[in-house]
Amino acid sequence: MSQPSGTRSSSALREGAAIEAKLSAPPVRKNTAKPRPQPATDAKAFDQWTHAKTGAEARVYVGDCREILPTIPEVKNAQVDLVFADPPFNWNRAYDKWDDALPQREYLEFTYTWLDLCIGAIKPTGSMWVNIPDDWAAEIVVHLKQRKLHMVNWCVWHYRFGQNCTERFINSKVHALYFAKQGFAAPPREGPAGRGSGRSVTGAGGRTWNPGPILEMSDRASIYNDPRTYSKNDGMPAGMRVPMDVWYGQYWGRIQGNNKERRVGHDNQLPEVYLERVVRACSNPGDMVMDPFLGSGTTGVIAHALGRNFIGTEFSKENAKRAIERMKSGPIRLGALDGQSSAIFEKRTLGEKKRKKIEKVKAGEAGHG
Repeated sequence: MSQPSGTRSSSALREGAAIEAKLSAPPVRKNTAKPRPQPATDAKAFDQWTHAKTGAEARVYVGDCREILPTIPEVKNAQVDLVFADPPFNWNRAYDKWDDALPQREYLEFTYTWLDLCIGAIKPTGSMWVNIPDDWAAEIVVHLKQRKLHMVNWCVWHYRFGQNCTERFINSKVHALYFAKQGFAAPPREGPAGRGSGRSVTGAGGRTWNPGPILEMSDRASIYNDPRTYSKNDGMPAGMRVPMDVWYGQYWGRIQGNNKERRVGHDNQLPEVYLERVVRACSNPGDMVMDPFLGSGTTGVIAHALGRNFIGTEFSKENAKRAIERMKSGPIRLGALDGQSSAIFEKRTLGEKKRKKIEKVKAGEAGHG
């Protein structure tokens, strides 16, 4: 039986209501976000080996560190004790492969990416050093502080023979930025611990810190013949001190000319004494040290020779080959500065009266020992 004109069946009413609701509803937005990439499989090392004397392991990867680091197990699991990074400075240097003349924004994006990967790689007790010039030091410091890392020291590597110029002062330094996840230091496994400065605390769970292996003669002992240095009460051996935060002197110059450390194909190589100080102070034998910009291999040479396990990434295959060869050959100046002085003045004449006073103080120290 047909419906009367002007009336609608219940099914038609339901259909109409559904269409009306659909038309009045807000439009559904399409999901335009790119799908998250699946975790990459572990990267394959370009070379890996074990140090014949120390038993430490080393691995070198070739490629962009931003792509390789997330695939390395120790990075993914935050198992790195010390990161040392000497990145490209964006100075338009003629690297083998890398474009060293990026637009500023692109260079900073590159910098923040690898910094964040390294931050995520280090243990809660780990540390991170960045070797960087004036151009980018401020941006990096601000970024690391925003990532809740603690600045331990803003050191300076001072060298002679900076590139000559006449329109401004000649550059003769690079910043060595020392950051850690912990603001306090852990007691060293061995050697003197020191008594602190009154502004810092030492305790379990702190950052790795070993002052003993890097001590140098104090100016009071090496230059001024001051008896007080032999009776000081800072926990360090008599006449010795922790180095200051400006690094200079013998073997600290730029690696150039006929320097024994110089490697073919590298004009911005770091001195071995620089890395020896960092590695000895901020890691222990058996720890994992990582360098995302292997370059000439100085970090790997020193870390591996000192019994630290090592991971390095390098953009250039040819640079990686040369760095590996150097790492397997070993360092040239290991221990060259042990116990030496960095004083810049000549030693003063020691008078008889002061000599006797120093001998008396030393005798007292020996008696207490």
